[in-house]
Amino acid sequence: MMSHPTRDLALINAAAFLRSFGVGMMGVLLGIYLFRTGLTSFGIGLVVAVGLAGVALATVLLSLIADRAGRRFFFLVLSLLSGLAGIALAISPSLPVLAILAFVGMLNGTGTDRSAASALDQAVIPGLVSDTKRTWNLAWYNLFVDGGGALGAMAAALPILLQRQLSVSVLRSYRLVFFGYLGLCLAVATLYSFLSPAVEVANPS
Repeated sequence: MMSHPTRDLALINAAAFLRSFGVGMMGVLLGIYLFRTGLTSFGIGLVVAVGLAGVALATVLLSLIADRAGRRFFFLVLSLLSGLAGIALAISPSLPVLAILAFVGMLNGTGTDRSAASALDQAVIPGLVSDTKRTWNLAWYNLFVDGGGALGAMAAALPILLQRQLSVSVLRSYRLVFFGYLGLCLAVATLYSFLSPAVEVANPS
């Protein structure tokens, strides 16, 4: 049976891979999909910008209160909120509502996982390993992140494949993929829920 630090590292790496897979996929699909729904260049830029603003705010809040509120709790909240972005894209509300949900859901249209959860991952990992293994484990973590992002970018072909296989409209195939993104966020939240108390700060004060 794996020790808690080993299991926690495996959970963090698996969650990072899935999260980065989703980010890599969204980085390719987001602008194309929003253009297909009829948004102007300004509207597309607005959705991407407010999503990144949500990422920035979440990272600031994380740095201020995550150690006191609980890292596992923050992991779960961040993962579940990210799922809102998938729902927002799938139901295609009006631009103001979409922008609000993109902000709350921290929608990342860059294709690179530089999220608040990623920052928290990298704060947790050094505390799970010895000083001599810290660089090694962070290097493996970044391999999972970058590998997930690369495969996610390749998965951007899914809407076209679904359209052909299921004989549905292009927009419907995109929306099915966005529900799949929601599923990824829920899977990430599930992985984080199994983290042990070893990821927490012993003395938050």
